Amino acid sequence: MGYGPRVRILRLVEVHRARENLSITCAVDDLRFHVTIWYEDLDLHELARQHGDELLERIAVHVALFQINSVASLRPDAIALGRYARHATPQLVALWSAVFRNVWAQWRWEHGLPDYHGPVFIDAPGDAPADAPAVAAVPVTPGATELLAFCGGGKDSLVTLRLLEHARLPFATLGYAHSIYGPAEPQHALLDRVAGATARVRAERQWIYDDFLDSPVARLRPSLGVSSLLAAETPASVFAALPLALARGYTGLVVGHEHSANTGNLHWAATGEEVNHQWGKGWAAEQLLDRYVRAHLLANVRYFSLLQPIHDEVIFELLTRDAALAPLTHSCNLKKPWCGACAKCAYVWLQFAAHLPADIVQATFGAPLSENPANERWFRELLGLAEHSPFECVGSPTEARLAMTLTLAAGGGGPRLAAYARAVGPVDVPATARAYVGIDEAHGMPPRVADAVMPLLRAAAATAATRLGV
Repeated sequence: MGYGPRVRILRLVEVHRARENLSITCAVDDLRFHVTIWYEDLDLHELARQHGDELLERIAVHVALFQINSVASLRPDAIALGRYARHATPQLVALWSAVFRNVWAQWRWEHGLPDYHGPVFIDAPGDAPADAPAVAAVPVTPGATELLAFCGGGKDSLVTLRLLEHARLPFATLGYAHSIYGPAEPQHALLDRVAGATARVRAERQWIYDDFLDSPVARLRPSLGVSSLLAAETPASVFAALPLALARGYTGLVVGHEHSANTGNLHWAATGEEVNHQWGKGWAAEQLLDRYVRAHLLANVRYFSLLQPIHDEVIFELLTRDAALAPLTHSCNLKKPWCGACAKCAYVWLQFAAHLPADIVQATFGAPLSENPANERWFRELLGLAEHSPFECVGSPTEARLAMTLTLAAGGGGPRLAAYARAVGPVDVPATARAYVGIDEAHGMPPRVADAVMPLLRAAAATAATRLGV
């Protein structure tokens, strides 16, 4: 394609490394955006002295590229990396493009852009074959604690941390506050409520300040032709954790992404693809990121989910054993800990009401969220009564219908939830639950982790199957 004055280019302007943070500047047309990632108790200059400036810059450029992919929501035709172009190997370009294509399927569908495939890299090296090893990965010297568990503060995080604890696998936790979710200190306090209730041996913390996602650019620059902004939060967080892995000797980056993340929200007939809001948390993304990090950055650092083999029905079986800790969790992306009026809050309340004691549900959410008229849209979408399921990190409509049926059987909810149930029709609990209380043997856990964790998952799945009459 030709690159005349009307072509929109996303430019990576600067990746600045201070002792305790990485600052990234990018530009689109006359607009400039910045994101800064702060690390607690980490000296990036010392890391560079130990491992070389080239490795630290390579990691920093990866961090930058996956942070600024959110700015690709402004529909650039191309990406220009300038002085950092040498780091954009064919393998990196392929990974970045795959993440953009799949995560931004939702954004493309919302904007009616079936033919937009994302920006092309105009100054990246292109002479090496995509399967050729571009740069040798560097092994990390394992530390005293090898597992770094990401803690987002929700029920999946709590279950993951407790699984590690019961499996006698020592772990540190990583919590990060992002400016899009409000002031940092309340976020870290909420995260520490959850992680601090476990047997973690160290707390790692990050602060991310992003003036793009916080900006009114979509509203104030209508000529860009975009109505919403999106970010690939999970892939970005993996690369942002690599300096910690290098410094502390973490060889396992552990997340709690459940099997339901593999289920899409809708089928887009115009492109033939499945649109999945959670693609970045799913099995395909997990494999891509894990293989890439080991092949091209840190040779012995694994990225994997403990919960990939199971659905929410088994996750809540595990959570019932720590029901007293459940009110410490939070998952809302609008107003932490819970706004009570979004799809995420509605889904988590429904699952809490289906599986946990009533006093725990009351202590966490207060009044039944199904009875709030403001949540009608969310419950209709959750239950498969609308065009698509919510663009949020929630389970499938079948799982929501199962949870609704269990909630009503336990005396939860109210007239509105009962009305949704009539619209859905009868749900056969044992028959419906059968698909969700099994164990998927495909997972990315290293052998020593799998040997300790998989028996715990299998036991919980068996108990859930019995409880649900399967």
